[in-house]
Amino acid sequence: MTGWQLAFLFLAGVGGGLTGSVAGLASLVSYPALLAVGLPPVIANVTNTVAMFATTVGSVAGSRQELHGQGRALLRLSLLTGVGGAAGGALLLVTPSETFEIIVPWLIGLASVLLMLAPRLRAWAQRHAEEGAGATPLGPLTLVVAFGVALYGGYFGAAAGVMMLALLSVAWSQSLARSNAAKNIATGAANLVAAVVFAIVAPVDWAAVGSMAAGLLIGARLGPALVRRVPETPLRLAIGAAGLALAVSLWVNR
Repeated sequence: MTGWQLAFLFLAGVGGGLTGSVAGLASLVSYPALLAVGLPPVIANVTNTVAMFATTVGSVAGSRQELHGQGRALLRLSLLTGVGGAAGGALLLVTPSETFEIIVPWLIGLASVLLMLAPRLRAWAQRHAEEGAGATPLGPLTLVVAFGVALYGGYFGAAAGVMMLALLSVAWSQSLARSNAAKNIATGAANLVAAVVFAIVAPVDWAAVGSMAAGLLIGARLGPALVRRVPETPLRLAIGAAGLALAVSLWVNR
C-alpha cells in the first residue's frame, strides 16, 4: 500500500470519526474508503472492524459520567453482545465472499436510510425515555434482539449503533444520554470480540488498520466540538445520499 493510500485512509478515518459523532455511522465513510484503495470487500470489512476499536475507546472515555451505576446490567448485556459479535464474525468467515458481495449493497443501503432517519429515531427514543425514570431490567426479548444486532454488527457493522440505541431506549427507561453510553459499551463489546477473531484468523490489512485507526481516534476526539459548529442536517443527508449511491454502484457492479 502506497504512502498516498495510507494518507487517504487516515483522512477517511478522521471523516469517519466525525460521522460517528453525528449519527454513529463511522463505517459509512471508512468502509467505502477501504474499497477505494483496492481492498476486496471481505478484507475491507474485517480491516474496518479491527480499526473501529479506536472509536470505541474514544466514545467510552468520554461517557464515564453517563455509565455510572450501569455496571451490572451492562456486564450482562456486553457478555451477550460479545458472543453475538463473535458469531457474526464467524458467519462472515465461513460464508463465501460472493455471498457477502451480494448482501453488502443492501446493508449499506439500510445504513444510509437509518442515517437519514436518525433525528426521527432519536426523537422517538427521547419521547420514550421521558415516560419513566431509572433503569428497568433487560428482559429476555431485549437480550434476544440485542444478540441479533450484535450478530449483524460482527458481520458488517454499519448502523448497528443506531439499531442498538433504538432498542435500549425502548427497553431501558433512562435518559437518552445514558442509553447512548450503554449502546457504546454494548456495540463496542461486539466489535471488540469480532475484531479479535478477525485479527487471529482473517486477512486483515494491518497497514490500513494503523492509518485508519489513527484517523478514527482523532475524528472521534474532535467530533463533538466540531459538530456543534457544523450544520448537522446537510452533512447527514449528504453522507446518506452518498451511501445510497455507493449501494447502487456496488449492486450494479457486483
